[in-house]
Amino acid sequence: MVIIFMESCFERGIVLEEITIREQIEMMEEKTLSKFATHNRDSRGRDREEEECDIRPMFQRDRDRILHCKAFRRLKNKTQVFLTPLGDHYRTRLSHTLEVSQNARTIARALRLNEDLTEAIALGHDLGHTPFGHSGEKVLNELVAGGFVHSEQSVRIVELLEKDGMGLNLTWEVRDGIKNHRTSSMPSTPEGKVVRLCDKIAYVNSDMDDAIRAEILSEDDIPLEIRKTLGMSVKKRLNTLIHDVIISSANTADIHMSEEIDEALSELRKFMFKTVYTNPVAKGEEVKAKRMIRELFKYYMQNPDDMPEKFIRMTDSGTPIDRVIADYIAGMTDQYAVTKFNEYFMPKAWEVDGY
Repeated sequence: MVIIFMESCFERGIVLEEITIREQIEMMEEKTLSKFATHNRDSRGRDREEEECDIRPMFQRDRDRILHCKAFRRLKNKTQVFLTPLGDHYRTRLSHTLEVSQNARTIARALRLNEDLTEAIALGHDLGHTPFGHSGEKVLNELVAGGFVHSEQSVRIVELLEKDGMGLNLTWEVRDGIKNHRTSSMPSTPEGKVVRLCDKIAYVNSDMDDAIRAEILSEDDIPLEIRKTLGMSVKKRLNTLIHDVIISSANTADIHMSEEIDEALSELRKFMFKTVYTNPVAKGEEVKAKRMIRELFKYYMQNPDDMPEKFIRMTDSGTPIDRVIADYIAGMTDQYAVTKFNEYFMPKAWEVDGY
């Protein structure tokens, strides 16, 4: 038991009751957070009950669990937009995740929302992404019965695949935010809604920054009306978008942008799809990446025993083989997928002892 002094009696050194650090943090939330914020004490809880930590509230523990899980570490070697870029400064899925988290915490703090819940959702939102970004996702979506969506896979990871089938046992609010972070969905908490907007803000701006670095486009290529509304540089546009979310959402139950800024961001997103996301220079290797994922899937359908033991056990317990293969491939980093492809499909040099 961690004992601290109640504030009213601190100067006299009198302990009125034993109270943990976690409990004091939860009490402070009642005084400091917005009436629209999600409080730890109001959480719908976990699927499996656990003893509470004496220091960390529930959402902070969730944040820590995601940060320390294997799927999070693998994000550093997964594509954001540019497949296996040679430069050191192009974004990966991990750096994108960290940018989403930073932007979301800035907004959450300004609106007095729950920062721990916001950060946990942000750090976990892309855990289910495949190697080679959305290219890999599209292939698995075609091959797996019932389809494949990275947001749903992220939830599958934290509920089942991590810790050898035990999952991370996260709170309902974190899982809801992860599952519904895509534009087509809507989270149940304001913190989840913050992450949903920050994901779009982050990838549009950072992908544009990478495209300018790659000389696929220049600042002057961006339509002038968009730049007049959002700003004349990546930094200024990011600043405009974050400020607008805070100003528009202050003292309301919803998280949103002003109509003018939201429309400008939508136009900027359309511009990115036209000039970068479908650009043959930026996406020239996608055909190879898709073929690689497709061939790996076919190989494991024919040779399921070549998967690691924990995935073989999943098929033995009744999980459909195509779903298990998708779990395995989706968890691969770009380089690991290339390594396995070479192992199965590329000829090896013949080694002979002696002369």
